[in-house]
Amino acid sequence: MRKPTPAEVAAAAGRTIPDVLGPDLRVLFSGINPSLYSAATGHHFARPGNRFWPALHRAGFTDRLLHPSEQAVLPTAGLGITNVVARATARADELSPAELIDGGRILRALVDRWRPRFLAVLGVTAYRTAFGHPKARVGPQPDPIGDTPVWVLPNPSGLNASYQLDRLALEFARLREAAVDEVTR
Repeated sequence: MRKPTPAEVAAAAGRTIPDVLGPDLRVLFSGINPSLYSAATGHHFARPGNRFWPALHRAGFTDRLLHPSEQAVLPTAGLGITNVVARATARADELSPAELIDGGRILRALVDRWRPRFLAVLGVTAYRTAFGHPKARVGPQPDPIGDTPVWVLPNPSGLNASYQLDRLALEFARLREAAVDEVTR
């Protein structure tokens, strides 16, 4: 994957990235929205410093560390990626509460259609707004979407200093264990 130029990154404002979906998903991961870097490359969680891919691997979801350009292999592992809001921005705090609420409605419809075993929203603050749960915390949530349990994971952005990679991978591993337990029942 070629590194985009600063001009290409800037020009990506407002773009979208196609979802990574497939049948029989164990976990559908939902970012808040694409970064400009991700929109410029067309790959989810592509910005250098984003810890999604390393956390996914360390948690045991993948047998090796995948590069963002390999995102298309995720459905074969029962994994998918979407976003609460499709529009790319430089920072997630550029999104309005109304956009997040609308995105939550769209995400509910996507989950109803694809029926993943789990939905993992990556970012507790965005989840609180999008789904109307102001006291939500990282971890499993009490309200499923249909039959799909919802799990909130920390935002893997390098800007989230509260969760370094080891702690982030631990939270991802908790979800993976729950997903494995669900399959073995």
